[in-house]
Amino acid sequence: MVASAKASSVTAPLPSRAPEEQALRRGFHLLAFEDALALEEGASPRTIEAYRRDVIRCAAFMRDQGITTASDITPGALREFVYHLKDLGLAGTSIRRNISALRTWFRIMLSEGLVTHDPTERLDTPARFRTLPEVLSVDDVLKLLAAPGLDERLAFRDRAMLELAYGAGLRVSEWIGLALKDVLLEEGLVRVLGKGNKERLVPIGRSAIGAVAVYVRELRPVLERGDGKGILFLNGRGKPLTRMGAWKILRKYVTMAGIEKPVSPHTLRHSFATHLLEGGADLRAVQEMLGHADIATTQIYTHVDREYLRSVHRQFHPRP
Repeated sequence: MVASAKASSVTAPLPSRAPEEQALRRGFHLLAFEDALALEEGASPRTIEAYRRDVIRCAAFMRDQGITTASDITPGALREFVYHLKDLGLAGTSIRRNISALRTWFRIMLSEGLVTHDPTERLDTPARFRTLPEVLSVDDVLKLLAAPGLDERLAFRDRAMLELAYGAGLRVSEWIGLALKDVLLEEGLVRVLGKGNKERLVPIGRSAIGAVAVYVRELRPVLERGDGKGILFLNGRGKPLTRMGAWKILRKYVTMAGIEKPVSPHTLRHSFATHLLEGGADLRAVQEMLGHADIATTQIYTHVDREYLRSVHRQFHPRP
């Protein structure tokens, strides 16, 4: 009776709850959570109310995803919830408070035997969120790829390099490390040796195939002086292109294309992934093409895709 009276005195000031919220409270053990906060944690009514709102918001999100009990919440579902909070425009401090509430919620449910696992263990906080990568629009990419003109002595090489870097989503180390034998033009594939010496096959389109074919046929034999070591892209002296050389070439054509935003070799890789997702590509397929070991690394591009969707909505919806 004493415990019950104490709980009532603490939770009574909380606002009345609609039937929909009551259903969430049952399925997600919110009454036990609030009682434990009051009786075992000694939380103030203000803290209990703040945590209740945060957990209710999470429970409502899970219900909308088809998850109706706390036991069915997965780490992936919680990550999507945190991304949802970012999409709502919540400040980092608010998101951190939400995550703190969720961790407390699952700790209490575990101690009460209401769940058997804690999906918050590896949940990132805003301080660890990765910055969204800079990407080029499709128009900017087309301008960049068209920048090498025939008056440039190494135009065939430069166009092939840019087409392949963007067309296959390559890292700069992968551009310069490609061997002639790695470009399977008849099959429309490029064989890439990525991080950890992991090999992957990436499809390339007609534009990249054509540009590489012209370079290999017309220019590379002229550049090759016995020092090429079988590498695809050579510098003007016939030696394998260096990382710095690739950067300088890219910077030159970014300027020629009139692109004002900062562009690095990785920007083309980011743009490759983003444009695929915007076009409806499957995240797993993009993961394979990028050579990511963990799909969580690839998921950063879903944030960029959300930004794209929001911009389309604002531009075309009659009530933006």
